[in-house]
Amino acid sequence: MAYSDRELLARLIECEAGGEGENGMKAVASVVMNRVTASGGEYARVGQGSIRKIIMQPGQFVCASETERGAYNPQNIYNMRPTDVHYSIADWAMAGNRLTGLGDALWFFNPFSDTCRQNFPSQVGVFRVRIGDHCFYDPTEAYYDT
Repeated sequence: MAYSDRELLARLIECEAGGEGENGMKAVASVVMNRVTASGGEYARVGQGSIRKIIMQPGQFVCASETERGAYNPQNIYNMRPTDVHYSIADWAMAGNRLTGLGDALWFFNPFSDTCRQNFPSQVGVFRVRIGDHCFYDPTEAYYDT
C-alpha cells in the first residue's frame, strides 16, 4: 500500500503508543521526527530526512514489521485504523513540534518493568525520561559514529 508520510506516522503512533495517552503518543511522534531531522549518525545517513525511510528502516519499529521472529505480527501499521487524534498528533509533529522534556530522544522501548536501564540500545543512547510504559533515550556522542 502506498501510504502518505502522514498516514504512516499516524498508523505508527496508534500502533506503538495508542494506549499511552496524548503525551505518550506525542513522545513517539517526537522520536520519529527527531530521527528524521537528525544531524548525524545512522538516522541522518539512512533516513536522509524521509519519514518513510525512518519508519520502514528494518529492525527499528516492531509495528512496521508484518513478521517478528518468524511469526505473523498482527499488531502492525497495516492493521491500524487511525482516528482523528492520531492524525492530529502526526500533523503536530510534522509541523516541527516536540514534546517538552523529551530532548533529542532517538529511541524508546517498553521495558515491561518499573525501571528503565541507563543506556539503550547500547552506549549510544542515555536515559532521558519515562513516559507511561516507555523509556526514552537521548543520543550520546558515540551515536554520531554509527
